Amino acid sequence: MNAAEPSRPGPQPDDVEELARLLPRPVEFDLPAGRHLHHKDLLMQHIDHDRDSTAPQATAPLAPPLRRGLLRPAVLVPAASLALAGILALTLTGGAGGAPASPAQSAPHAVTALHRIADASLKTDITPVKDSQFVYVRSLVQENMGTIDGPVKLGRPHKSERWMAQDPAPVTVVGWMRDTGKDASMSGEDIPIETSVPDGSDSSGAEAPGFRRPTYRWLESLPTDPKALLKLLASHSGADEHESKDQAVFEMIGDMLSGNLMPAENAAAFYRAMAEIPGVREVPDAVDTAGRHGIGITRDDDSSSTRDVWIFDKHSLTLLGSLFYTTADKKPGKADVLTGSVANLRSGIVDQHGMVPEKGAGTSAAG
Repeated sequence: MNAAEPSRPGPQPDDVEELARLLPRPVEFDLPAGRHLHHKDLLMQHIDHDRDSTAPQATAPLAPPLRRGLLRPAVLVPAASLALAGILALTLTGGAGGAPASPAQSAPHAVTALHRIADASLKTDITPVKDSQFVYVRSLVQENMGTIDGPVKLGRPHKSERWMAQDPAPVTVVGWMRDTGKDASMSGEDIPIETSVPDGSDSSGAEAPGFRRPTYRWLESLPTDPKALLKLLASHSGADEHESKDQAVFEMIGDMLSGNLMPAENAAAFYRAMAEIPGVREVPDAVDTAGRHGIGITRDDDSSSTRDVWIFDKHSLTLLGSLFYTTADKKPGKADVLTGSVANLRSGIVDQHGMVPEKGAGTSAAG
């Protein structure tokens, strides 16, 4: 934040408790641009509304409302999973705790498609990332601009760029972000993505590579046997009463694949692990934010109020993007409501944040 800007009051304990109630589950790792689908003013509007009716505002540095095991931009307030979770605060009354179990088996077409995708990913030439470098990811993102107590209102698509640090040591600034467009928050500004700690804590909040900060080297250390990988992911899924562990792992795998660069063998293992999750099915024709058509892989889960669709090019089988829906209104004939979408445009390796990789220099482009 610019030193000349006035400080904004940070959330109070009651605000944190309320936001924790609204968000369905903690996620164990940093999420890609598609999950940062709400803006700081929306969340601060809710916080300020509650505070105005109970106490005078104090002056304090702007701080994230919750840690929730997440890494998030230093001066932005959105919780990283609001692309899916925030819609519960907008139109729903909560998760479906105690709902029926997930489907017993996956659709054969989806399993076959995921194994084909895994085989295709083995042909990808990924340049290993050095510890001093950054992984660059560029996306086209469409966000929910609706109010806390109103319906979904999708904004115009805007460009989102991320530079994620690969330093193997614990760090507090894990990367940088820049969103550009009419409906982007702080359009065109380079914003540090920092870890955060509870107020009054003596901890620096520095994060080593892991599920909350998946670097190339850390991803390379994961098991490539699909069953072993699935067991590891399940132990870190963070699922609670609002969704099944299978659903949490399905979302987790999609997020890992869309927001990072990793060795081909590890990517293939993630896709084969997804094929092992009960309930996955194929969507013959799905369309990303950029208007590209592809094969969709999704999963229906009665214990969850959300549904993700991961979209793959029909020819190259590369990951094109993702769609996020709310499924809580299960009235007959009522369609799922789209709450956000992402098109993956380019990823690559750069020596410092702010740089854009040249074509052919360890880059990949979807579609």
